[in-house]
Amino acid sequence: MPEMDGLEASEAIRSMDRPDARVVPIVAMTANAFDEDVQRSLQVGMNAHLSKPVEPNHLYRTLEELIWEAEQHKL
Repeated sequence: MPEMDGLEASEAIRSMDRPDARVVPIVAMTANAFDEDVQRSLQVGMNAHLSKPVEPNHLYRTLEELIWEAEQHKL
């Protein structure tokens, strides 16, 4: 992304003064797969961190869980 990276974007979204900003699902899809990368994603408010190459079944399962969770918060 030209203006900011995904970590910065996630922080910006989570800091917005909107109720949905706290619950909208955010998933990292990155080649950065070290434990510290995963922790940083979670620290800025991402819901999940998927390392590339992304396994389709893992992606689908993650999305299903996050969508179900978001529906419980009635986005």
